[in-house]
This record gives sequence, structure tokens and C-alpha cells, in this order.
Amino acid sequence: MTSPTDAEPGPFLAPGEPVDLDNCEREPIHIPGLIQPRGALVVVDETDGAVLQASANLRDLTGTGHEEALGRPLRHVLGDDGDALLEHARGRGDLASHNPVQVGTPHAPGRRLDAVLHRPPLPDGSGGVLVVELEPGDADRTLGFSDSYRRVRGALADLERAATLDALFEATARHVRALTGFDRVMIYRFDRDYNGEVVAEARTPALNAFLGLHYPASDIPAQARALYEKNWIRLIADVGYEAVPVVPTDLPTTGQPLDLTYSTLRSVSPIHLEYLGNMGVRASMSISLLRDGRLWGLIACHHYAGPHEPSYEVRSAAEFLGSTLSVRLVAQAEEERAAATTRSAALLADLVATSTDEDAPLATLLTQDDRLVDALGADGAVVAAEGRVTGRGEAPDADGAAPLLAWVARNGGEVVATDSLARDAPDVAAALPGVAGVLAVALPDGQAVMWLRGEVQRTVDWGGDPHNKAIARREGAEVRLSPRKSFERWREIVGGRSAAWSTSELESARALRRHLVEVLYRRGRREVRATESLQRSLLPDVLPQPAGWALDARYDAAGTGLVGGDWYDALGLPDGRLGLVVGDVTGHGLHAAAAMGQLRSGLRTALITATSLRGALEDLVSLARWTMPHQVATLAVVLLRPDDGTFEYASLGHLPGLVADAERRPQWLGQLGTRPLGVGSSAVAVGTGEVPPGGLLALFTDGLVERRTESVREGMSRLARAVSERSAATIDELVTQVRDPQSTDDATLLVVRRIGADRTS
Repeated sequence: MTSPTDAEPGPFLAPGEPVDLDNCEREPIHIPGLIQPRGALVVVDETDGAVLQASANLRDLTGTGHEEALGRPLRHVLGDDGDALLEHARGRGDLASHNPVQVGTPHAPGRRLDAVLHRPPLPDGSGGVLVVELEPGDADRTLGFSDSYRRVRGALADLERAATLDALFEATARHVRALTGFDRVMIYRFDRDYNGEVVAEARTPALNAFLGLHYPASDIPAQARALYEKNWIRLIADVGYEAVPVVPTDLPTTGQPLDLTYSTLRSVSPIHLEYLGNMGVRASMSISLLRDGRLWGLIACHHYAGPHEPSYEVRSAAEFLGSTLSVRLVAQAEEERAAATTRSAALLADLVATSTDEDAPLATLLTQDDRLVDALGADGAVVAAEGRVTGRGEAPDADGAAPLLAWVARNGGEVVATDSLARDAPDVAAALPGVAGVLAVALPDGQAVMWLRGEVQRTVDWGGDPHNKAIARREGAEVRLSPRKSFERWREIVGGRSAAWSTSELESARALRRHLVEVLYRRGRREVRATESLQRSLLPDVLPQPAGWALDARYDAAGTGLVGGDWYDALGLPDGRLGLVVGDVTGHGLHAAAAMGQLRSGLRTALITATSLRGALEDLVSLARWTMPHQVATLAVVLLRPDDGTFEYASLGHLPGLVADAERRPQWLGQLGTRPLGVGSSAVAVGTGEVPPGGLLALFTDGLVERRTESVREGMSRLARAVSERSAATIDELVTQVRDPQSTDDATLLVVRRIGADRTS
């Protein structure tokens, strides 16, 4: 379900429009036209080095006024270092990893400056622009290279030793404080609605503890969270600073305000400065914590004794620790998810085995004991299948479950989950006062399995009353409580919600759904729709589309209507390569589909964890030998590098893949002589190849090319001709041209095109 805080904030405020407590979430904070005075900013045309914009305090750092600099070459401000800086930037696409660059200025001899470079977001078609941010470089360097290496190495060792999330948070806060010298460093974690909680802190002994306090989502509006996802560190050296304008406000090459999303000097919202001032904070720094590219939390640093300005090196070291923590968070979450999945696997396996008994109604089989309830840690469960509605545990009867079933159907998804039914479906919650959370899997024809959880009241300690914006309005303009004047602990009892459904519980529900769809099919109920639903759940919903490549795939079921064992897969791997798989399990029906699912999951795991393609397939062979000793399957696997089109490939008894160049000259991949999986044993052989620009790679199963009246080689030749002649405009047309319309076997085709100069490729 979508939380209210995920909604779009509406259009940004117009330039000059006053910002207040009601509209601050629409403040265009990425284009303030202002910077913090701890440094100066120059914007230059990257082609000729002409200064396009400059901050009004440029003279303070360089000895050259902004009026004198505008329209002049950068060397007028920085001397020979200006030309060197431009050459440095022109030779690098990634500027961030090469910052800062030390420069001098002829107008202030002896002064050294740190130049921090980035290229701002620009409209399409705009010329190249370089932003140069200058910070004092002759200040006391508190963290040299050797000291930096030693401290960061020690911090990484502590993070690696941390066995729990709490220990991980505590170590990070402690080391970031030691690096940066801030009075207080907090690890701040968001919930699904972006309310924040302080889960760890390191502080001077004289400060009050903030550990355990919560802060409402309104403290960090949506547009600020979006900036945190792009620019991972932000420093306010002096909360009481007077902002410096960028002159002119609009970038001459675009006629629009300069986008300072990636700026280190960007001036922040006055509302946020007031917020910090109300907390007694004199300096602040924030480091983003990301998970899967989304903001998970922050490392929030506060200083109270006065302004505080860590050097660029110190900030970079702290940012590195934040990135390391983000990686560890992902790894820890995966470990916890794997453990939870293992715990529920036995219960789910029993449920699947029980559900295959065709002599009793499916709803009765699933609710005859507590396994269904316990598998997902629910308080109750309801099964609506084959015209029956039965419950287990704290569950409504058939009439009471009807509003829930209708709500699940209206959502239209295969899995529907909420931890607040009152928020997401108030009419349904009113009819079921004992239900706060629902996790449901939709089955064909309005059938469903639903897990229910009751309300869990919890005590939340807020850093000040999170609702007092309304109080501020009632008391008038002379009293301004929000940003909150008081940050004393404020306790609230939060209800109306259940315990949240975890990722592993959602995955378990999806897994059970796949098996139940197959069970319904095997029972002969609505065969076509059940088969289609099963196919959707076992094949990727969306194929990855790396830049410069186009992927498309089709699975064409057997004309008999039986579910078969064909599958295809495409997934990005940790090393940047793209894993491409086409496989074929012998047989049809539940057994083949289950084996297909096991092999697909096992191969995914092996490709992600193994160090080589050969090692991944050897791991899969071992897995199949022990868990599916009588199962036979063939498969072709390709590991493609999107940057240059080269690939490794291997085949377990599968038909060879086809590669064609930009002129559509086809070439078959070499046969490697490895036997099908489950047929004896032989060493896995690996070959190499390349998809040239404009070319393609096709992987397929034998159902695409086999015909009873001809050899497989003739079918393969037919596929090669269709590719060479470009006689099929779409992958569906290609399948139609090549496949026997009377075939009783499944057919699968995966086509990967490298988009080159020929845009029709």
C-alpha cells in the first residue's frame, strides 16, 4: 500500500513566494540561488572556461570580485590553476572521486583553496557547465592521509565485528564522532511513513540523550529526502550564517536558476535553520544511509559549542563510513530475511504437501490446523477457495470475510498487504473492528488466502509534540512552536496498526500462492486462467533493460494446456554482468513446474554467490543431485557484460544459442559437450563470445524449433533465416514464424539486442 507521505507534494513554490509552515514541503530547495558563506562558487562554461555565474563573496576567498569575474576566463580568478582545473575536469567523467583539487589565486598570494567540482543537472541540449566550489584550504588539517587511513581502517574493523544491528549503529556513531569532532552524532532510521527514530548516538557527557526519540516525517519533507538520495552529505558549518546570492540567479545558458542538488555549499531552507536553532544546534552535518537506492536513514551530526567546519577530507572519510554502513545494512537485512525464510520453510512445505490431496476441499485442508496461521506469524487466517470460506484462529466467518475478499479483489494485485486497515480501507475496518493488519494472496476467480493480525498498541517517545503545528496556528503568529520550540520527550500511545509484514513474510506468501495456483489447476478448476496466473508467477514480471540493450522474451505454453517446465530468466549480478538463462525441465504438470521453480531459484543463488560461471553451474548440479535425484533438465546460461558486449556461456545439454551481427549474419555458439543436468556427470565447459553493436543474441528451448516431420537442424535453420531476413518485426512474430502451430511442447525464446548505430536493430 502507498503511505500518505509518499504522495507528491504538489508544484514547487514560485521564486520569491514566502515559505511558511504550511507550504515548506513545496520549497524548491534544490534551486535556492544562494550558498553558505563558508566557501565561494563559480560556474564556468566547460568549453571555453568563461565564468557564467559567481557568488557575491568571491572576493573574500580569491581577491577577485564577482563583477570582475563574470564573462572573464576562469584563469582571471585562479591564474594558471584555472586552466589546469579545466583540463582536469575535461579529462574525467566522474569528478566526485577526484575531489578536492588544491588551487591558488594570484590576487591572494599564499592562499590555498580546495576546489570541489561537479556538473549540475541541466535540461537536454544545454552546453557543458562546470560548478567550482572553493573552500579555504589553508585551515588546520586535522586528518592527514596516514591518520585518515588508520582511523577508517579501525572503524571498518569495528563495523565488521558488529554482530547485531544495534552494535553496528553504535560503532558507526562512535567512529563518525571521533572523525568529525561533532558534539553529538546520531543514527536516524526512517519507518515506512518516513517518521524517524534515533537508534544510536555518541555524544559529549553534558548533553541530554536523544536515543529512542522519534521525529515526524514533516521534519524532513519529501523534496529534502529526494536530495539526500542524490547528494549523500550536507554540511552547515554555522546555523546562523547569512546566505550569499549567486549572481546572476539564472544560469545564462538555460535561463533557469542553477540546480544545486550536488553542491556542497548549497544554502538550506530557512525553516530548517530555524528548526536547528530551536534545538540549540550551531552546526550540523548529515550523511545519507541508502538501501537499494532509497533513503533508509541518516547519520545526523550536531554541534552546540559554536560553528564547526570539518575539512573536506574529514567529511569524505565520514561519508565513506556511511556508505559502508549502508552496505552492511543490506547484508544484515538479507541475513535476517534468509533466517526468517528458513524458519517458515518447513511449515510451507507441509502446507503444500497437504494441499495436493484432491479428496478434500482446499479451504478445509489449509485450515485444519494452525500451520497456515503460524507460517506468517498471524493471529488468524481465512481461505476462500472452490466456493468455500473457512477460517482458523482469530478470523471472521464467511459473511464477515466478504468485505475483505471484495477489497482484495479491488486492489487487483497478486499480493496485497497493509498494517493499517483503518487507514487503507476504513469501510472494511469498520466492519471488522478486531482486524488491523491484512496480508492476502489473490487466487484466480476471486479466490484468496488472507492472514490477519490484530492491533498492536505501542508507546512512542517523540522529540517534542509532533502535532503542535496546529497549536502554532491557534496561538497566532507571535508564538511559533513548529519547528518545535520544545524538544522535551513527548509520549504518545499509537494504535490502529498491526505488526508490520516483513519482506520474508511477503515472499513466503508469494511462494505459497504459486503452489496454490498450481493446485487449483490440477483440481481442474478454471484451467486456462489458473495456467496463465502460474506462468506469470514463475517468470520474471519485468526484464532488466541495461543502457544500450533491449531484452524481450516469450513463453508459449503447450497446446495441451498443461503447465510445462520451460523457463527463462534475466537478472543483474553484483559484478555488473547480466545473467541470461533459458531452461527446459522434462515432463509437464506440478512436478515439472516445481522442479523448474527449484532450479530457477537455485541457479539465481548460485550466479549471485559463485565466483565463476563454471562454479555456479557445478553448484547447481550438486544441488539437483541431492534434492532432485531423478529430475532431468537442460539449460543454457550466458553472463553478458553490457559495457562491451562480451560474454561467457555454458550449456547443460541444451541447444546452442544464436548470435547475429548488425547485418544479421547469424552464427551458432559452439557446442560444449556437457550433458543435461541429471544425466550422469561431466565437467562443465565454458565458452566465450561477443554481441557486436547492432547485433543480437537468442536463447531458446527445443519447443521453438522442433517439428515431428523434420529434424531439429531444419528448425534451427528456419530460426536463423528469420533472423537474417528480418522477416519478423516483433518477438511474437518471430515465434509464430518459427514454431510449429500444432506443437504439443512449450516454447521459450529470449532475445537480447545490442542497440547500435542502426536504431532498428
